[in-house]
Amino acid sequence: MIIRSDMGSNKKKIFVAVVCGPTASGKTSLGIGLAKNTDGEIISADSMQIYRGMEIASAKPTKEEMDGVKHHLMDFLPPTRPFSVADYVELARRCIEDIHGRGKLPIIVGGTGLYISSLINNIKFDDTGSDPEFRENMRKFAEKEGNAALWEKLREVDPEAAERLHPNNLNRVIRALEVFHLSGETISRSAELSRREETPYSACFIMPDYDREELYDRINRRVDIMLEKGLVKEAEEFFTHTDYVTAAQAIGYKELKAYIDGEKDLSECTEKLKQATRNYAKRQLTWFNRTEGLNRVKIDKDTDEEKILKIAENLVKRYSFF
Repeated sequence: MIIRSDMGSNKKKIFVAVVCGPTASGKTSLGIGLAKNTDGEIISADSMQIYRGMEIASAKPTKEEMDGVKHHLMDFLPPTRPFSVADYVELARRCIEDIHGRGKLPIIVGGTGLYISSLINNIKFDDTGSDPEFRENMRKFAEKEGNAALWEKLREVDPEAAERLHPNNLNRVIRALEVFHLSGETISRSAELSRREETPYSACFIMPDYDREELYDRINRRVDIMLEKGLVKEAEEFFTHTDYVTAAQAIGYKELKAYIDGEKDLSECTEKLKQATRNYAKRQLTWFNRTEGLNRVKIDKDTDEEKILKIAENLVKRYSFF
């Protein structure tokens, strides 16, 4: 059992390892290798891997790839079910307590930065009420003017929140606007105030760090492999259900819809998918590069995987005994 006592504080904190970073950077395999070598269990921090039936689009690890390592918060919700950051934090906290209580190392693995930072920083979510009429008006505005126009509204009042949110993440954009509408306080300011309560966790952040060109090559190759595995068929089955609102934000489905509808050819949609994934990776890098104490593990195409794992393992050992 790993417990870390932070310098300057007598309060003991639960030590967790966090393997984070952009898509296609090798987080999954690194996290699994780390778990095997440190007697750990993995808690997924991926906003799409939580949904059932989205194996290819979310790059969900197979049973063989998991290699006997126990994974939590993965493949447990139907795509019709909304799932908030607050929901994630609550469930992840329970997982950490359970794993830690059994004497094992909790390892957070994923690329959803908001999930990770909210959990590790012990964010307390706002108790601001709701205004259904306001939300409906914002939704109608987005339908008429476009998601980007609504996102611009948010950028005017809360540029920090806008920077974190994609314009197509409509529910969260509307919620950020709703908080400002009801309280006169930005959701970013609310989050800042919520950080005043000390976190119960001590974390070692590890990010596989590729040269940008190499990362983009990995992304392009991953998209090709996804298509070979049957991404188009998975997307076709997905779009037979019109009520899959939240999970429809997944990169990999919406870019292929024009092909499925017979409006564009597959090569054009594939290029759009690769570009969308590269743009997403760029946003992930922007987010994680702001993480305090981030350990970047430099990697190139010739770097041996065992060497990467050894570096990560040494970092975990060093941080756990600070």
